[in-house]
Amino acid sequence: MGYSCPVCDTPQRDGEHLANHLAFTAMLHGGDHEAWLDDRVPEWASRGAAELAPAVTEFADDAEYDEVFEDTVDRHDHGSGSLFDDSNHDHGREPPVSDAGVDGDASDPETRRVIEEARELTRRMLDDDEKA
Repeated sequence: MGYSCPVCDTPQRDGEHLANHLAFTAMLHGGDHEAWLDDRVPEWASRGAAELAPAVTEFADDAEYDEVFEDTVDRHDHGSGSLFDDSNHDHGREPPVSDAGVDGDASDPETRRVIEEARELTRRMLDDDEKA
């Protein structure tokens, strides 16, 4: 059981995933997700996922969230880059983000600022996960 995004109805695993979905969508695309957060949690941009989750889940409906567990899928590599290929799965390292791949076409300063902010939030999220 999870939560349905109150803006787009996309199911999310739990409150923190819902908070991340709303915040990242708001930062990257603005629009309805940003307006929704601004109306209900004005200080949303300064909160991490753990702090934002309780504020957004009170407005979200419960939703079915079908989760695939690693022990129920084929873990053999059937080609390069299989999702469950342990050689491509490394905890403890920052995710590889290529400047050329993510923002190589982002000559706009506002786009670069949003991408850097998303990277910083990702770093904080990974730091929080390591502390837990």
